[in-house]
Amino acid sequence: MRCDELIKKLEQLAPPACACDWDNVGLLAGRSDKEVKKVFIALDATDEVVENAVLWGADLLITHHPLIFKPLNKINDKDFISRRIIKLIRNDISYYAMHTNFDAAPGCMADAAAEKLGLTELKVLEKEGVMQKETSEGQKETVYGIGKTGYLKKEMTVREIAALVKERFCLPFVTVYGEDAPGEPVRFVGISPGSGGSMIKPALEAGVKVFITGDIGHHNGIDAAANHMAVIDAGHYGLEYLFLDFIEEFLKKEAGENLEISKAEVEFPETFI
Repeated sequence: MRCDELIKKLEQLAPPACACDWDNVGLLAGRSDKEVKKVFIALDATDEVVENAVLWGADLLITHHPLIFKPLNKINDKDFISRRIIKLIRNDISYYAMHTNFDAAPGCMADAAAEKLGLTELKVLEKEGVMQKETSEGQKETVYGIGKTGYLKKEMTVREIAALVKERFCLPFVTVYGEDAPGEPVRFVGISPGSGGSMIKPALEAGVKVFITGDIGHHNGIDAAANHMAVIDAGHYGLEYLFLDFIEEFLKKEAGENLEISKAEVEFPETFI
């Protein structure tokens, strides 16, 4: 399958139009006409990931976070980002990133994370727009955006919800801000995989009492607690590494035996000591 044919399938799943305007998604390096037989999937295009993709003989590298995020004035061996790009191109590996478009598109990151927690009655936390989505009943307008709200199967304390998040996402630890902030057990929660500091206000406006996300700083955490909302910080990586299995299953369904697929090892970047 050609690279551009495979990209067409990926963009039907998570259209680039769903991405935030500050983001950089799509084919970031390499040939669109390349024949793709081996795909390597990772969350980030780290040195190790690029090296493993090269050693495995990958034709296409797909990551969630884009390696090229800000404009590059120079591409040479003096910069760690440039070095990775040079290695990919030298080894004829095309490189595709699907970031906030995958975060926001219906059925993708936020829905998958909410499903892991068994949430029901899902709604978009922060609406970005409306798109046409193919359903069993034909074309249907679907709201897309960042994060989800939903209901747990039963009322739970903040500590119980934190334990559930830790279990379902197989996390070494989570951080909780405002364990006693809601004042009572809750069912209605919000989840926004990735860096969720900017989503605290939308979560509060939605009436969320427990918000599950990543990359929460001290001030964001205590401010949320002051507004009677607990925050469970499960880490940026912790809620998003589901991307690996999700894209693998999608490619198997769409391309079947035409592709060999390999994934980066699940390796949490933080160490709790």
